Amino acid sequence: MTGSLDLSKSITKEEYKEKKEKLAASLCEKQRLLWEKGVATLIVIDGFDGAGKGEVINELILPMTPKAFSVHSKITETENEFMHPYMWRYWQRVPAKGNIDIFEQGWYERVWKDRFTGITKKKDLDKAFNEINSFEKMLSDDGVIVLKFMLVISKKEQKKRLKKLEENPDTKWRVTGEDRLHNKNYEEYARLCDEMLIATDTKAAPWTVVEAEDDRYAVIKVMSEVERAFSEKLDELKDPAPVTKNGKFKPEGEYELHVLGNVDLSKSMTKEEYKVRIKAVQKELRKLHSILYAKRIPVVLGFEGWDAAGKGGAIHRLTEALDPRGYRVNPTSSPNDIERAHHYLWRFWNRMPKDGHIAIFDRTWYGRVMVERIEGFCGTDEWERAYREMNEMEKQLADHGAIVMKFWLHIDKDEQKKRFEARANTPGKEWKITDEDWRNREKWPQYEQAVDDMIMKTSTSYAPWVIVEGNNKYYARVKILEAVAAAIKDRIKEDQNR
Repeated sequence: MTGSLDLSKSITKEEYKEKKEKLAASLCEKQRLLWEKGVATLIVIDGFDGAGKGEVINELILPMTPKAFSVHSKITETENEFMHPYMWRYWQRVPAKGNIDIFEQGWYERVWKDRFTGITKKKDLDKAFNEINSFEKMLSDDGVIVLKFMLVISKKEQKKRLKKLEENPDTKWRVTGEDRLHNKNYEEYARLCDEMLIATDTKAAPWTVVEAEDDRYAVIKVMSEVERAFSEKLDELKDPAPVTKNGKFKPEGEYELHVLGNVDLSKSMTKEEYKVRIKAVQKELRKLHSILYAKRIPVVLGFEGWDAAGKGGAIHRLTEALDPRGYRVNPTSSPNDIERAHHYLWRFWNRMPKDGHIAIFDRTWYGRVMVERIEGFCGTDEWERAYREMNEMEKQLADHGAIVMKFWLHIDKDEQKKRFEARANTPGKEWKITDEDWRNREKWPQYEQAVDDMIMKTSTSYAPWVIVEGNNKYYARVKILEAVAAAIKDRIKEDQNR
């Protein structure tokens, strides 16, 4: 791929000046229009050492409004980033609607430079490529313009540029031993680059390879491609595809429940048995929490369920057993303005635990395929692809070493009504029942189908759903805590046998 390029391509100074002026004016105007329409742009500028990435970035951003773009140079891994899944650090930096974020190299260091030095092993390569492609596709599907540029120069030109930098006292610091090693082993380095380009050149996020031996040519090619992508997006927005917001529910009576319909809600436990078992499992969890921290195993626990199913009570009994310094409960409500300006998974990535800590989510990312689906808060194409996106996010967490569990607290409609009425008639608890809770009961069949779809499509070996029979709160709480303890013990045993 890179070896077949015609690196002699160039333009004159006069041609460069003329084209740059026109492109600059167009980019400035189109950036403003995209900002007004809330379209985000993510640009990766990568390339061979000495290929002029910094210069290209500088020329690209000069015509743009500074308040609407950010430039991220090579990100040096911090201890906190090391203790999260690799893509976590980039989810923190995805652009908000209307903004442009430019990454010099970005997430490609892991599958190119780190592969060359042996930091990334060949056995880990497919996983790394899959995580990159998943990340870029999620953003592209969400409407983000994703552009990637690979700046290429020859071995001879690279050697000349590195030597020139070294001879200048002001730029000598920019040349490292790693740069010289890359030049010495140029052919191998280029081969790894080609493999990376092929593995991550997708419809959602294609690569543009840039012949960069002539600086002016490289700048114009990058600016032209960005301007073209901006124009295409604006044309697309003039005649957008219609957004379907129906939940695709089958008529009542035609849908046979495969999951919730088979749950035995008669399961129960006496108060005396509950006291004994809850005390025992809480004691066990205290010890296990210390082991989790020592072994740096992160845990992600998601709680979903019917209104008044007992999520809060179960979480309370769980956290009673934990060291408060090592967990965080994340209540999930409607997204605020900042959260709505990002991909819907952004706010959840931001709350994922570092190694050795526990993140508990009271309501989760699955709102996308339940309330948002049913109430029409997102389009059909958005919630339909969310199953894949959420599975991929959870797979990355699990591949990093996290224990991921999700609980659906199930009660029947009569039990819910009884709890609603009890809340409404109990001083100090009436705030827990709202008009919306009563309205949601009218959509019980739609929610049953949505939950059934959700569990069947997203219960995986690495992030299983645990259905909790919740009509009896004692039984439900004990089942949840014992399930968490069992998962932690299984992981510890697994690690010991490796």
